[in-house]
Amino acid sequence: MHVLVVHNRYASAQPSGENTVVDQETALLRGAGHRVGLFERRSDSIAAKSLPAKAAVPLLVPWNPAVRAQLAARLRAERPDVVHVHNVFPLLSPAVLAACADAGVPVVATLHNYTQVCPPGTLQRDGRPCSECVGASPLPAVRHGCYRNSRLATVPLAVSLAVNRRRWWSGVERFFCISAAQRDVLVRSGMPAGRLTVKHNFVPEPGVRRSGAGEHLLYLGRLAEAKGVRLLMTAWDALAAAGGVGVPLVVAGTGPLEREVADWAADRADVRYVGLYDPEQCRQAVARSVAVLAPSTWLEAFGLVVVEAMAAGVPVVAAGHGAFTELVEDGVTGLLHRPGDPASLADGIRRLTAGPEFNRELGRAARLRYEQGFSPSVGLERLVEGYRGAIARRSGGANGAPPVGNGHAGPRRDSRAGGNREQ
Repeated sequence: MHVLVVHNRYASAQPSGENTVVDQETALLRGAGHRVGLFERRSDSIAAKSLPAKAAVPLLVPWNPAVRAQLAARLRAERPDVVHVHNVFPLLSPAVLAACADAGVPVVATLHNYTQVCPPGTLQRDGRPCSECVGASPLPAVRHGCYRNSRLATVPLAVSLAVNRRRWWSGVERFFCISAAQRDVLVRSGMPAGRLTVKHNFVPEPGVRRSGAGEHLLYLGRLAEAKGVRLLMTAWDALAAAGGVGVPLVVAGTGPLEREVADWAADRADVRYVGLYDPEQCRQAVARSVAVLAPSTWLEAFGLVVVEAMAAGVPVVAAGHGAFTELVEDGVTGLLHRPGDPASLADGIRRLTAGPEFNRELGRAARLRYEQGFSPSVGLERLVEGYRGAIARRSGGANGAPPVGNGHAGPRRDSRAGGNREQ
């Protein structure tokens, strides 16, 4: 199969689950013998643009005619079987869909977040869940300045959502939702249910697994309010005040709360802030963990770090909402805490550090869950199945019919990608 992947790469100054997913899927397909091309733009390139060109970037968010022409020409020259669209913000725009229509090539699109119904893609405002724009006009997002706390910066996203909604719905043969929780939200918003299929992200074999009890608890991800960083600090302070849990907390990542986290961790024996890890350091840190912590306050569309922990045989303590409820079976493969509740998070941490045998049982079950639902072989099967379905649907074949039931690519409970619009 010949696949052309379309993706606007997020800025390299911060970790990006979406970039990781695109790279891993591309390598997986090529390793299986498929031909994969890339049509990319990079947000890093914006810094090198002239001032007029920088000023023009927001104007091109809803529609970039040059991209349409360039992509259409490439499609006509290469004739791929299918185009796989990931992120189009800010340099590509939904004009990529028109290019695919121009060339008559079927399209699949992975929905890494909630940008189809929420301009910043987070379903959150002021640290709380928000669905004001879901199934309605995106004007509330502009009024509240939901993207980067700026009304002006939110306008291009809101305009793009409003004017391109129907183009997305009609121009994409199959949408890959990365969790059933995400799909449910999108169906309720009015998106065409028959085109929404759950295809969970896969995680490559880490090459290292936990072999003992672990050395530390680990938070690995973006240091942002929505990821529950302040919630974790509150819970950890409460645990420390009660005598601690016997192992240190390692915080790895970068983001808007980096200075706050570094100041909080300074001169403490029970916390280590280590900055941004490279991929190998991430794998080693996960495999040396007593547990991985995922206390997000927003409704995660997936949760790559949770599955990375499972692959290493490490249980997690995760917020009991969004995709985490289908990734983690509470008390079997990890623990779920009450969202936004530091006491509940602290209790989960305490349980996994105080019960070594219980911890080991959860770790074994987590590894099995990974093998059955999130391994490369499962990921490849579902990816190619989705491509074939999109091709058949475009050609009018029977295999292009919507999936039976609720559109899941696998059982519902088979469910760091999903993310917001930070570029």
